[in-house]
Amino acid sequence: MSKVVIAKYSRGNDDFEILVDADLAYEYITGVRSDPLSVLETEEVFKDAKKGEKQSDSKIAAAFGTSDLAKVVDAILKKGHVPITSDQQKKLAEEKKKQVIDIISRNSIDPRTNTPNPPLRVANAIEQAKIYIDPMRSASDQIEEIVKKLSTILPIKFTNVSMDVTVPPEFANRCFGTLKHYNIKSEKWLSDGSLQVSLEFPAGLRDEFFDKINALTQGKAQVKITS
Repeated sequence: MSKVVIAKYSRGNDDFEILVDADLAYEYITGVRSDPLSVLETEEVFKDAKKGEKQSDSKIAAAFGTSDLAKVVDAILKKGHVPITSDQQKKLAEEKKKQVIDIISRNSIDPRTNTPNPPLRVANAIEQAKIYIDPMRSASDQIEEIVKKLSTILPIKFTNVSMDVTVPPEFANRCFGTLKHYNIKSEKWLSDGSLQVSLEFPAGLRDEFFDKINALTQGKAQVKITS
């Protein structure tokens, strides 16, 4: 049987409350569910849900910049307080930590060595710095402040790497799908059937890319880093 809880967002002296299914709200917060309206028990925004007092349309529009119910519910669920169980809180915290580590490791390098920051190194630095990752905020919204705290322990630089890659004809077709995942800026099929592409992608993916392209071409691809 579903449990109905009150999700609440406050701005100034005004409260905005919605009645939601606790499990479905958790699914939405964690990205399992995509439709914010599907978690609602009733399609109303209250100023006091227990009393059944509805919030005014003008205050909703002023607080959220829109009267669109789906956008309002999304904001309340992501920026407000949603009651969840301790087990859900723990799982959400772990998932958010993994997302933060993934964003940093995939998009950054250590500027001292110009090499990627592996996930384990990032995870250890977060533990060492005793950084709190808010399970109720999106990972991307927290990255800037987390990186600032990490910088004294783990130098981090967000940058892209550009490279030109030439794939021999016998591997060209099989490699094309993989190359597309690394942001092809330009492509050219040569007269001998070879494929020549220019790529630009987050520098943290550099080693991953080398491993994949070498495996697909038996180490025969020509790679030139241009920046």
